Amino acid sequence: MVNQELLSVIDQLHREKGISQETLIVALESALLAAARKRYGGGDNFQVEINPRTGEVQVLQIRRIVEQVESPSEEISLAEALESDPEAEVGDEIGSYLEIDDFGRIAAQAAKQVMFQKVREAEWDVVTKEFGGRQGDIVNGVIIGHERKNYIVDLGKTEAVLPLREQMPRESFRRGDRIKALLLDMRTTSRGPQLVLSRTHPDFVSRLFEKEVPEIAEGILEVRNVVREPGERAKIAVYSRDPNVDPVGSCVGVKGVRVQAVVRELHGEKVDIIEWSPDPSTFIARALSPAKAVRVSIKDMGTEKIATVVVQDSQLSLAIGRRGHNVRLAAKLTGWKVDIFSETQMQSEAGLDERAERVASLAETLGSQSGDTSLLRIEDLPGVGGNMAEILRDAGFDTLQAIAHASVEAISALPKFGPKTAAKLIQTAQDFLGESTGETPGLTELPKTDEN
Repeated sequence: MVNQELLSVIDQLHREKGISQETLIVALESALLAAARKRYGGGDNFQVEINPRTGEVQVLQIRRIVEQVESPSEEISLAEALESDPEAEVGDEIGSYLEIDDFGRIAAQAAKQVMFQKVREAEWDVVTKEFGGRQGDIVNGVIIGHERKNYIVDLGKTEAVLPLREQMPRESFRRGDRIKALLLDMRTTSRGPQLVLSRTHPDFVSRLFEKEVPEIAEGILEVRNVVREPGERAKIAVYSRDPNVDPVGSCVGVKGVRVQAVVRELHGEKVDIIEWSPDPSTFIARALSPAKAVRVSIKDMGTEKIATVVVQDSQLSLAIGRRGHNVRLAAKLTGWKVDIFSETQMQSEAGLDERAERVASLAETLGSQSGDTSLLRIEDLPGVGGNMAEILRDAGFDTLQAIAHASVEAISALPKFGPKTAAKLIQTAQDFLGESTGETPGLTELPKTDEN
């Protein structure tokens, strides 16, 4: 049988799926063998030959010549054999060509199933060879549809899925859009290998920079770490093995062309390029970019690493970032817990610590000097600053005794004092004087926020 249409189908599958023509011909032969067995019975006494140049298909049934036929699918009588071969003898084997059109619907269905199975297996082999070792690489594809909010992506020789959880926030595609994504995983399912893509993985940013920055691909620059909150901000730490190569400048490119290409692919996600440093303080300060750190102090306690960073007052919101993105990513990038304070906050904290130490010392002195409170000033009460002390003095409350014997209404009537703050202040003064409990004075922190 000559079948040019068959050759066209084989050629199309070869081009679209990347399956060799030889593999497809073998698959077709297996399908025809299955159909022949389904139609005529028998076992291994069928042969199929397909001419790859002409498409001619021949199905041959081999039967043994016997005197008495017991199995028609495998045996033929001598009389019948002599009709086609005058030299036939008992014990010989003789072949006869079968008409494919006579196979029938059931046999044809069996052939179709075998053909599909063989083609699917061949396709799986192609996919495995093509993508088996490419996990973590960037692949290019075309959106061909979506299913349950998951995008289906055509990669040429196969399809992949971009799950909802691996899509960037507020990102949407239409059929026919071209995309880049990280090949995250290749899973084996009952329907064959399934490729899973990601656009949210930190390695996606790293691979984008590798494609845009030749120095990374050449090994001159090394990407030490990447962290990101997809759609918001990413931070990438790079290190130069060549002291003459600026890692940050190389990643930014002339007029920012390299980093802008990455940002465009990430649909506007901000990218901070950080020069890696073996010194934790230096690395932490750089990781808070675009904010500038005034000083960094670190404390490594083994199980926990804490860094205290001081920035200018005007830089505090920038260092923390929108919804805390900047400081959170800096902590992930460096591996340190980062606490950020403005200069004013640190000065205030230092003042409170200093006053607390002085009060504690004076309280200890009071315990050994029969309750002499002349050494204490109202500024020594925890939480009482210079402005509050002036307001108290102007109102006549210039000693601890005056405050301890005042009423809540009298104190709360003053500016910056609410009822709760006034009550706490009076209680603290009484504690120091030993009037409420008769015990040695203690340290009680006043509320930092007035409540009215």
